[in-house]
Order: sequence, then C-alpha cells, then structure tokens
Amino acid sequence: EVQLVESGGGLVQAGGSLRLFCSASGFIFDDYAIGWFLQAQGKGREGVSCISNNDGTTYYAESVKGRFTISSDNAKNTVYLQMNSLKPEDTAIYYCAADFASPWIAHIQAMGVMYTPNYWGQGTQVTVSS
Repeated sequence: EVQLVESGGGLVQAGGSLRLFCSASGFIFDDYAIGWFLQAQGKGREGVSCISNNDGTTYYAESVKGRFTISSDNAKNTVYLQMNSLKPEDTAIYYCAADFASPWIAHIQAMGVMYTPNYWGQGTQVTVSS
C-alpha cells in the first residue's frame, strides 16, 4: 500500500523559513517522482514543485522559483521542500503526491505544469503571518 506522510508545517512570520518532509513507503522509490501541491482556502490545488527520484530532475512553479528547493534522500525514502522567504500568500495546506517518474516528468517538460498524480498524502498546514 502506497503511503505518503507529510510533516514540518507550522506557523511562521513573513520572510521566515520552513522545511517540509514527505516520507514514502509501499512502492519502489527510485521509480517515482514526488511532488508538492498547495491548496489555499477556497481555491484549487496548485503544483508547486516536483522531483524525479530516478534522475533528480526538478520542476518549480514560477511563484516559488528562487525561494523553494526540493530534494530527495533515496536511502530514507524521503523528499524535502525547503521554503525560504515565505510570504503570506504561501499560506495553504501542502500535500505530498507521487506517481511514476517517467511519464510525469515528461509531461512537465512538455507542458510546463504538473498533472494530478495518483497517490496523495493527508497534507500539512503552512501559515505565514504578515
């Protein structure tokens, strides 16, 4: 059974930093890509960042480029999202999600956006105060 468990959310002041963790189990980690989506109150889910655990290819939405960094530790089956220079508009529930790396990364490279993957975590709240 695929399981994705997020942690690391919390309350931070604008300009501060948080590090999110996504711990994965139930699948061959190296075959998958793991991404982060956010959902602000009253809005739909938006793709934030994604990393291929196969070759390390990364993607960032324009809104977070230069501020967020995604990385993975294949030995620990864990993906991290380092979020710096946080803004109040980053306030949202952040979800970790996974799908097979090759088609997902190919789609991102062709279309410039992350499609909805098959597997999801429960989410972790990030609140940035002004």
